[in-house]
Amino acid sequence: MKRKIVVACAGAALAGCSSWWPFGSSPAPDRPWYPADATVYKCEANKTLIVRYLEGGKAAMVMFPDREFRLDQARSASGVAYSNGRTDLRTIGDEVQLEEGGNPQYVNCRRVQQ
Repeated sequence: MKRKIVVACAGAALAGCSSWWPFGSSPAPDRPWYPADATVYKCEANKTLIVRYLEGGKAAMVMFPDREFRLDQARSASGVAYSNGRTDLRTIGDEVQLEEGGNPQYVNCRRVQQ
Protein backbone atom coordinates (compact mmCIF):
# COMPACT_ATOMS: atom_id res chain seq x y z
CA MET A 1 0.00 0.00 0.00
CA LYS A 2 2.79 2.37 0.93
CA ARG A 3 4.48 1.65 -2.41
CA LYS A 4 1.29 2.55 -4.35
CA ILE A 5 1.07 5.91 -2.57
CA VAL A 6 4.72 6.72 -3.37
CA VAL A 7 4.24 5.80 -7.04
CA ALA A 8 1.03 7.87 -7.26
CA CYS A 9 2.71 10.91 -5.68
CA ALA A 10 5.73 10.60 -7.98
CA GLY A 11 3.46 10.35 -11.03
CA ALA A 12 1.51 13.43 -9.99
CA ALA A 13 4.71 15.38 -9.39
CA LEU A 14 6.15 14.44 -12.79
CA ALA A 15 2.92 15.29 -14.60
CA GLY A 16 3.09 18.78 -13.15
CA CYS A 17 6.69 19.26 -14.33
CA SER A 18 5.77 19.37 -18.00
CA SER A 19 4.19 22.79 -17.61
CA TRP A 20 6.26 24.12 -14.73
CA TRP A 21 7.99 27.49 -15.24
CA PRO A 22 9.60 29.24 -12.24
CA PHE A 23 9.24 32.82 -13.53
CA GLY A 24 5.51 33.48 -13.80
CA SER A 25 2.81 31.64 -15.66
CA SER A 26 4.75 30.79 -18.85
CA PRO A 27 8.06 31.45 -20.58
CA ALA A 28 8.45 34.59 -22.70
CA PRO A 29 7.29 34.23 -26.30
CA ASP A 30 9.89 33.87 -29.02
CA ARG A 31 11.32 37.25 -29.85
CA PRO A 32 14.55 38.43 -31.45
CA TRP A 33 17.65 38.86 -29.29
CA TYR A 34 18.34 42.31 -30.77
CA PRO A 35 16.56 45.62 -29.95
CA ALA A 36 13.37 46.52 -31.79
CA ASP A 37 14.99 49.63 -33.32
CA ALA A 38 17.84 47.67 -34.94
CA THR A 39 18.03 47.26 -38.72
CA VAL A 40 18.21 43.73 -40.10
CA TYR A 41 20.10 42.97 -43.32
CA LYS A 42 20.14 39.69 -45.29
CA CYS A 43 23.47 39.06 -47.01
CA GLU A 44 25.14 36.61 -49.38
CA ALA A 45 25.77 33.10 -48.05
CA ASN A 46 22.51 33.38 -46.09
CA LYS A 47 24.16 35.59 -43.45
CA THR A 48 22.25 38.08 -41.31
CA LEU A 49 23.73 41.39 -40.18
CA ILE A 50 22.13 43.43 -37.39
CA VAL A 51 22.97 47.14 -37.12
CA ARG A 52 21.60 49.69 -34.69
CA TYR A 53 22.16 53.27 -35.82
CA LEU A 54 22.90 55.69 -32.97
CA GLU A 55 22.86 59.44 -32.43
CA GLY A 56 20.90 60.19 -35.58
CA GLY A 57 23.25 58.16 -37.78
CA LYS A 58 26.53 59.50 -36.35
CA ALA A 59 27.45 55.97 -35.17
CA ALA A 60 26.45 52.38 -35.80
CA MET A 61 26.41 49.47 -33.37
CA VAL A 62 27.07 46.16 -35.15
CA MET A 63 25.39 43.40 -33.18
CA PHE A 64 26.09 39.68 -33.11
CA PRO A 65 24.59 37.22 -30.59
CA ASP A 66 27.94 36.92 -28.77
CA ARG A 67 29.39 40.44 -29.19
CA GLU A 68 28.71 43.94 -30.39
CA PHE A 69 30.88 46.91 -31.28
CA ARG A 70 30.52 50.56 -32.16
CA LEU A 71 31.60 52.17 -35.42
CA ASP A 72 31.74 55.96 -35.78
CA GLN A 73 30.78 57.75 -38.96
CA ALA A 74 33.76 58.27 -41.29
CA ARG A 75 34.32 60.12 -44.55
CA SER A 76 33.01 58.42 -47.65
CA ALA A 77 33.08 59.28 -51.35
CA SER A 78 29.54 57.92 -51.72
CA GLY A 79 26.95 56.66 -49.28
CA VAL A 80 27.75 56.58 -45.57
CA ALA A 81 30.71 54.84 -43.95
CA TYR A 82 31.36 53.83 -40.35
CA SER A 83 34.67 52.63 -38.94
CA ASN A 84 36.63 51.90 -35.79
CA GLY A 85 39.98 51.62 -37.58
CA ARG A 86 39.74 47.85 -38.07
CA THR A 87 36.14 47.23 -39.11
CA ASP A 88 34.32 49.21 -41.80
CA LEU A 89 30.61 49.35 -42.55
CA ARG A 90 29.65 50.96 -45.86
CA THR A 91 26.08 51.83 -46.78
CA ILE A 92 24.58 52.98 -50.05
CA GLY A 93 20.81 53.25 -49.87
CA ASP A 94 19.44 49.98 -48.44
CA GLU A 95 22.62 48.02 -49.27
CA VAL A 96 25.42 47.43 -46.75
CA GLN A 97 28.84 45.77 -46.67
CA LEU A 98 30.94 44.93 -43.60
CA GLU A 99 34.72 44.47 -43.81
CA GLU A 100 37.14 43.44 -41.07
CA GLY A 101 40.83 44.12 -41.63
CA GLY A 102 40.11 44.89 -45.29
CA ASN A 103 38.42 41.51 -45.87
CA PRO A 104 34.72 41.50 -46.82
CA GLN A 105 32.75 39.53 -44.21
CA TYR A 106 29.16 40.48 -45.08
CA VAL A 107 28.50 41.44 -48.71
CA ASN A 108 25.47 42.37 -50.80
CA CYS A 109 23.42 42.92 -47.66
CA ARG A 110 19.93 44.26 -48.23
CA ARG A 111 17.62 45.74 -45.63
CA VAL A 112 14.81 43.46 -44.51
CA GLN A 113 11.44 45.16 -44.23
CA GLN A 114 10.03 44.53 -40.75
